[in-house]
Amino acid sequence: MGAALVWYEFGQTTESAAALASIFGWMNLFARGLGGFLSDMANAKHGMPGRLWVQMICLVLEGTLVILFGYVKHLGWAICVMIILSILVQAAEGSTYGIVPYIKHNVTGSVAGIIGAGGNVGGVCFSLFFRENDWRLGFVIMGSIAMAGALCSFFLVIEGHKGIFAGSESEDVLQRRNDHNEEFGSVPNLSVQRESRHKKHDVGTPRT
Repeated sequence: MGAALVWYEFGQTTESAAALASIFGWMNLFARGLGGFLSDMANAKHGMPGRLWVQMICLVLEGTLVILFGYVKHLGWAICVMIILSILVQAAEGSTYGIVPYIKHNVTGSVAGIIGAGGNVGGVCFSLFFRENDWRLGFVIMGSIAMAGALCSFFLVIEGHKGIFAGSESEDVLQRRNDHNEEFGSVPNLSVQRESRHKKHDVGTPRT
């Protein structure tokens, strides 16, 4: 898709267009891991809402740049937008797979497979759309869907975890996050520490 745009809009040869479009894939060498890393850091500080915020921000910025990419008139700017867009796309994927293991512990593989297949279905659908319709309209629709999907993060609540606006973390989840933070040197959850100290104090205090 990127190669076709570069070839059609900027008058590049097929080989040059393909080489420039390959930049999108090269970003995958680190950007997906970056998204997962940011998701982990946000989780250490804020729990599941942190992961959801990272995913939502990546998707909103991704959708915005998808729309912008379709209207850039200068090749240099198009390449810059494509690089940043690719980083955000891969980072959004990494942040999404940071959430996957929490959805259903006993069927994590199935959940991951469904999510991965959804991306392939979207790719096929938009490839067919671009064959028959204006490609700028296609980018607008694609970007709009990404931003609409980002808003769904507001309403996502996973059992045992707090959402952005609803739900609450179970004591087990809070304790495991606190233990992880202490082990890896992140900021610990002080409320859990206080609860733990109170419990220890209660156990050690003789009853009269």
